[in-house]
Amino acid sequence: MPRKFAQKYIVEDHTDGVLRFYFRRGKAKKIPLPGVPGTDEFNTVYYQALRGEIKIEATGPKLAGKGTFRWLCEQYYASAEFKHLDPKTRQVRRLILESCWAEPTKPGGSKLFEDMPLPVFTAKAVRALRDRKADLKEAANGRIKALRQVFKWACLPEVDLVTVNPARDIAYFKSGSEGFHSWTIEEVEQFEKRHPVGTKARLALDLLLYTLQRRSDVVLFGKQHVRKGVLHFTQYKGRNRKPISLEIPIHPNLQFTIDNSPCGDLTFLVTEFGRGFTGNGFGNWFRKRCDEADLPQCSAHGLRKAASSRMADRGATEHQIMSMTGHQTSKEVTRYTKAARQKVIAKSAVNLLADPDIGEENENKSVQKNGVV
Repeated sequence: MPRKFAQKYIVEDHTDGVLRFYFRRGKAKKIPLPGVPGTDEFNTVYYQALRGEIKIEATGPKLAGKGTFRWLCEQYYASAEFKHLDPKTRQVRRLILESCWAEPTKPGGSKLFEDMPLPVFTAKAVRALRDRKADLKEAANGRIKALRQVFKWACLPEVDLVTVNPARDIAYFKSGSEGFHSWTIEEVEQFEKRHPVGTKARLALDLLLYTLQRRSDVVLFGKQHVRKGVLHFTQYKGRNRKPISLEIPIHPNLQFTIDNSPCGDLTFLVTEFGRGFTGNGFGNWFRKRCDEADLPQCSAHGLRKAASSRMADRGATEHQIMSMTGHQTSKEVTRYTKAARQKVIAKSAVNLLADPDIGEENENKSVQKNGVV
């Protein structure tokens, strides 16, 4: 039978053979008390607990209340749709959603969005989460995109957790940015001068420039992908959901660079340790090669834009460019090539400004001036 103590709320426990004392008021969590009753160290902690000065934090992961925003996200994490995303995409989406969980529903308030019941998680809530990142427009747009995907999944007939996607009609912020800097011809030539054929940096440049592929693809290219002068591969991005397979003829300039460069066994590009690059590792490495060429504004991704723009500048159609980049719609290609298209169209449009009669009159004057009747 438990002993009774002169001081209130003291309980003892010796289930493991060691006698311990705790402070416990009602159904609150137990607070361990050092030593034995009556000692100074015991009394110090006891009276702190009695005055409510000691708080015991809950341990273990928080359990989401059923029907809340956090609960819905956790159901989404367990879905096949989420599991089929690329690992990097899953990681980023989790970070975005969980940053939304931690937002207070009202500035300075104690209630968080993670505990918001789904019936009241409306477009107004989505707009509030977006606007909290108004000074970081890409981050704000990332929240909208992530929320759209969660609720789009939840609205599926076979899932049927919600009936409305509150993020569907919330507009993205216009970033006002052109994205990655698109290399100019002069910048490409400057890089080539600093990194001639035979260097790993030049091989990397030409693989990016003449294939129009992302760095995540370029780091995987190897001799096994080449058959009869054609590069055969499936793009890394979206390979688990909507795989896109491409066949791209190898440009003579690229073939010359490959033939005269040190290449790995399984990949053309290898690290100093003879291993293949990761996408991020390659991006960081290539960034340093750009710095060596005094091109701090340039990046690997900018070459994809530059090559697309160069093709547009030379009259390539959007579908021709898409056959190289692997884009399934023209939206992104149009963004890449907007400036180049403007130059091509303006060049043909300027001829429409001239009046045919004026043109003929000027031609006659020119003939007379040169003494031809």
